Amino acid sequence: MEEAQSEVQQFLEECQADLEQVRKEIKEVKVLIEQSTTEVDRLARRNADIANRLRQVESNFDTVPRQDIRNVYQAMIKGQGRLFTMRGQLEKMQEKLDSLKQREEMLTRVIKFLEQIGPAGVEVPRSEADMTPAQSMIVRVIEAQENERQRLARQMHDGPAQLLTNLILQAEICRRLFDTDPNQARVELENLKAEVNKTFQQTRAFIADLRPMMLDDLGLVPTLRRYVNTWSEKHGISAELTFTGHEHRLAPYTEVTIFRAIQELMDNAAQHANPSRVHVTLEMDGRMARAIVEDDGSGFDVDEVMAHARERRTIGIASIMDRVQMLGGSLRFESVLGRGTKAILEIPEG
Repeated sequence: MEEAQSEVQQFLEECQADLEQVRKEIKEVKVLIEQSTTEVDRLARRNADIANRLRQVESNFDTVPRQDIRNVYQAMIKGQGRLFTMRGQLEKMQEKLDSLKQREEMLTRVIKFLEQIGPAGVEVPRSEADMTPAQSMIVRVIEAQENERQRLARQMHDGPAQLLTNLILQAEICRRLFDTDPNQARVELENLKAEVNKTFQQTRAFIADLRPMMLDDLGLVPTLRRYVNTWSEKHGISAELTFTGHEHRLAPYTEVTIFRAIQELMDNAAQHANPSRVHVTLEMDGRMARAIVEDDGSGFDVDEVMAHARERRTIGIASIMDRVQMLGGSLRFESVLGRGTKAILEIPEG
């Protein structure tokens, strides 16, 4: 019991520290937005002055020196480019502010739950069956965090960390060869260069899997298109994405949940189903986001596999389902042995 209380308290303190950092970032972004708004207004006024000057030049085109004409046009082009860039930055900062506010709201709700279930003198339930829905949710969040950290630690150890160790050994070989066989040292340096590039590419892929930058910058649909194409090339399996509805941005936590779910479903298909093709459908109708992942692989017994997944409590489909349910959505499977699998994910957009 004391250990469980300690974990809840530790998680509460982490959430409180995270909330404090988020609120600090909100203040910083608000200052940047205010400064950028002032700059955009200044540039807009300056562009208006240049536009007036340009109209004067055009009305006296035959008498104005060519250099003056060139200067006005260049100033107009430069000013418009600068204004366009600043407006784009201002829009991105506003999106970041909205995302931070949503994160602040979610952290506040989690902290409220934690404070309700973890104060001194309140007994922490011995099993999940004895917990309230709020307590059960917190336990699942803690477990998901720890399982994800373990998975990332394994990936770092087996991937970039191992490659970097090999690079150190190759560098040492090159250093020793320079004294005894310079020609062979040059050969080894070329090999080292190739391995460094390989390590760099794998590290980039690792970072992209961890958090695709496109998801923050461009949104869910472009990121999924890129991911499906990359996944197809990586696994040698035909894959395509079909999108229907009106493309628009969703809340950041909704977009990342949908992306992670599709990522997990496609990876599971590649690892376990041996499919020849995978088809992903994403629908947005303004009320509900719906993702369907279909494959023509070996299929599985849904009840048996899901029971086993929840029993193991490992990061994967069970954790994805927990995240989806926390957002008021659902994830269900239709599968028959030897006839492929169809996974249907639904999450409210608002």
